[in-house]
Amino acid sequence: MCRHLAYLGPPVPFGDLVVAPPHGLYRQSWAPRRQRYGTVNADGFGIGWYAEDDPVPARYRRAGPVWADLSFADLARVVRTGALLAAVRDATVASADAEAAAAPFAAGPWLFSHNGAVTGWPRSLAVLAGELPPAELLALEARNDSALVWALVLHRLRNGDEAGQALAETVLEVAAAAPGSRLNLLLTNGEAIAATAWGDTLWYLAAGGRTLVASEPYDDDPYWREVPDRTLLVASRTDVLLTPLKEPQEPEYPQEHHQVPPGTDLHEPPKTEEPTA
Repeated sequence: MCRHLAYLGPPVPFGDLVVAPPHGLYRQSWAPRRQRYGTVNADGFGIGWYAEDDPVPARYRRAGPVWADLSFADLARVVRTGALLAAVRDATVASADAEAAAAPFAAGPWLFSHNGAVTGWPRSLAVLAGELPPAELLALEARNDSALVWALVLHRLRNGDEAGQALAETVLEVAAAAPGSRLNLLLTNGEAIAATAWGDTLWYLAAGGRTLVASEPYDDDPYWREVPDRTLLVASRTDVLLTPLKEPQEPEYPQEHHQVPPGTDLHEPPKTEEPTA
């Protein structure tokens, strides 16, 4: 699976959020404390961040483990940002997409990450994929479940959905098509964060004009709060709103009722009358 983190707040070196904390994302790549599926997140990593007065984020992604990248420590030490999204990856299914399969995925001002897995992939989402415009399918960065889930979210954003609505509707749609999927999604545009807890852990910390949303706490601060499962989180730098998500219902089909005459033997074929001239 994965671990991920999003931040809004005063500009800081992103190493203060990802590397320096005792249980930060850097350490979670080999020693997560609360990960329910998988143990080592060494199949890629990425970080996206926003520079002042530029709404389009920069990204740095690699296919290997974060601890093996010698350039990452330098970037983490000197690059300052007031908003970021970072992730470390444990691939559900091996692929040849290299760093293209590593979060965060991006489009315009948006950064996106998926912690989880879609059951029955890829067949389970074939119908949903077919509902996307062909140009959006051809633009997928990678051939994995996370990239397609991102395409579904992005399609809703482009059609005018708010961030929280786009995540919630996508989660319910995918969960209905592929029951048992784990769909912890994380989305930001540098001004707000939206996230879902659906099958794995999610926590937030909001204090002092900064908001962090993460798969698990990066330290033992008592103000970390766990997000209940099946919940949508929408946050700014000062507010956090939690909204329960309902499980998708099984479709109900009308039942046909046939009245059987009294005394009918259900094991005998029905008798038919001979036509009369």
